[in-house]
Amino acid sequence: MSVVILGGNECMVRQYKSLCQSFDCSAKVFPKLGGSLKGRLGRPDLLVLFTDTISHKMVQNALNETRGGDSTIVRCRTSSMSALRDVLRQHAAV
Repeated sequence: MSVVILGGNECMVRQYKSLCQSFDCSAKVFPKLGGSLKGRLGRPDLLVLFTDTISHKMVQNALNETRGGDSTIVRCRTSSMSALRDVLRQHAAV
């Protein structure tokens, strides 16, 4: 399962990726907008938006990129490890 995480804390990128690996998921993490998202997201199975630490513009760009695909989009208010763990428990088939 592929996971794309938008937002969150820059210092926790490695921890987000290792948590996804423990659920047998490959992850891409974009903590902030560094240029365009066009072509960088791909077609993930799960798109996690940490809405507390992400700009509205980045949310709109991500939703436009994944429009028409089969991606499951989850909006999570907090960017904590426990919040991500809960999202992965609900959506990642173990």
